[in-house]
Amino acid sequence: MAKAMTKSQILKDLAEATDLPKKKMVEVLEALATMAYKEAKNGFTIPGLGKLVLRDRKARLGRNPQTGETIQIPAKKVLKFRIAKAAKDAVL
Repeated sequence: MAKAMTKSQILKDLAEATDLPKKKMVEVLEALATMAYKEAKNGFTIPGLGKLVLRDRKARLGRNPQTGETIQIPAKKVLKFRIAKAAKDAVL
């Protein structure tokens, strides 16, 4: 299995594909990440790739793996990334 691309490899490939300097691509990706962080609570979609969604997890019973003791896991909010159907189809 091939290794995942590094951030610098992604930036280099995007810069070549868009004919923009690598420094501009760094700014674009940082702006996209900042926007995603701010808007994640409302749902943030990257067209063709997927979306960030906020979900509520219910409280549940779990098990401490060291002792085997049953413990109560509290309810919490989690952020999930739901991949777009087009991306799934391209990979699978």
